[in-house]
Amino acid sequence: MLIISLIGFTALAMVVHELGHLLAARLCNVPASELGLGVGPRLFGFQLGNIRFGLRALPLGSFVALDGTVLKASPVRAQLLVHLGGVIFNVAAGFLTYGTLFGWLNLLLAAGNLLPLYQHDGWKCGVVIIRWLLRRNSKPAERVFTFSGGFASLLIAWAVVRILM
Repeated sequence: MLIISLIGFTALAMVVHELGHLLAARLCNVPASELGLGVGPRLFGFQLGNIRFGLRALPLGSFVALDGTVLKASPVRAQLLVHLGGVIFNVAAGFLTYGTLFGWLNLLLAAGNLLPLYQHDGWKCGVVIIRWLLRRNSKPAERVFTFSGGFASLLIAWAVVRILM
């Protein structure tokens, strides 16, 4: 029963996360077309307004399909809000349900997404900040950030494992 609860609450926490991105995108006038749970071919879906909601074949993540051109043209604060919207929702859900399995999974998902791993929310925020600081795009700077972010994330994961073991 614990495994079923873990799977179900993890999926629900991922939906909460993506709803945070979706709401933040709406607040910042960034169009979104789809919210998906999983990757690969769509197994099931429905449309609500302009948004398609879908369940995918492989339960290995979740996503909101945003208009990247509009997002990149948005002010830096709007970009950061959209990228952090999922983390904000997970933290809120984690504190509202603190002490439960669902609460801990939300807090874990929020913490994991803040790590500067490639294509995670923390990495996306870092790239936005680098571009803002440099006042331009810089592939070399982004590559250095990506590599160092991955290395820092490994060190953080190692430290957490050492503390917990």
